[in-house]
Amino acid sequence: MTPRITLPEPEAMNEAQRALRDQILASGTGSMVGPQRANIHSPDLAEAWWKLGDMLRLRTVIPKPLLELAIIVAGRRWNSQLEFHFHGAAAIKAGIAPAVVEAIRACAPPVFEDDAAREVYEYTRQIQVNGAPDDASHAAITARWGERGVVELTAMIGFYTMVCIALNAHRIPLPEGLEPPFPAEPGFSTLPPAA
Repeated sequence: MTPRITLPEPEAMNEAQRALRDQILASGTGSMVGPQRANIHSPDLAEAWWKLGDMLRLRTVIPKPLLELAIIVAGRRWNSQLEFHFHGAAAIKAGIAPAVVEAIRACAPPVFEDDAAREVYEYTRQIQVNGAPDDASHAAITARWGERGVVELTAMIGFYTMVCIALNAHRIPLPEGLEPPFPAEPGFSTLPPAA
């Protein structure tokens, strides 16, 4: 996949771009392999994007495994190879069962042993497929994580939808030597309800 936009290396960046890149690399983010490679063309956007992403990943009431689950649902719905590749591995590392990650990759009904994970999957899936969750799904997330949690999870889903759109629009490639997690398909993938 050839990028549609230049992905500047540090030596080609201007002072503002380099300063932001150094700040991002020194943070908990630690890398610039995703949309920030394109966003760096607009340092103000890249900085705001990075700060929002860090807040949603690092300072939310939703536990990390469930955040990673929501991210891979968005990644698969948008057929975002890069997003699914990195966050599929992160989801497994955080404690999501490999069989669940594989089911989402294959667009098959995942089987959950944990009610909280099933609720997050269904909430995220409904937003991605229908544009909004149904009342029962919204109520389940709110009951488990409170109003703060439902607001933060919704923002996380929207943020990673934006990430997937940017990755796809600019054709940000997988790092050299990595195999795509699924066949390249334009548009959306269908995600079934949990089994």
